[in-house]
Amino acid sequence: MDTPEHLDEGIDLEDKQAVFTLGVTSKLADVPAHSIRQYIDMGLIIPFKLESKRHLFSKRDLARLKHIRELIHENGLNFAGVRTLMAMTPCWAIRKCNESDKHSCDAYKENFKPCWMASEKGKNCRNMDCRNCEVYHSLDQAGGIKSLLSTLL
Repeated sequence: MDTPEHLDEGIDLEDKQAVFTLGVTSKLADVPAHSIRQYIDMGLIIPFKLESKRHLFSKRDLARLKHIRELIHENGLNFAGVRTLMAMTPCWAIRKCNESDKHSCDAYKENFKPCWMASEKGKNCRNMDCRNCEVYHSLDQAGGIKSLLSTLL
């Protein structure tokens, strides 16, 4: 079975380029396909969607899936715990929202859903593709949320 490291040797892919199908992603990330579908339903990962409704994943998504798997299997969190951890990311501080934008955004008010799941977003994020947002990828960074918070405080 190919690993992402092995793929790097023969193919030069950008980390954000969505090229892996669900089946391939499942094998590369060592996460069952049904779990990946659950992660999508819970808002833990945002795959690229084709017009045919098929999902594609990038190398960055693979790393995120591995991190989610680690949080669940090694740290004992359940899906809701992972989603709540993601919801604690202060998107308004990262995106530098003003007070008016913060208070008009559901992500600022909601404690249990990450900002990319907010039904009403502030004008700073309204037309943004969440897959490419620094808030969405902040949990993927080394050190996790504590490292992120230390840079904001």
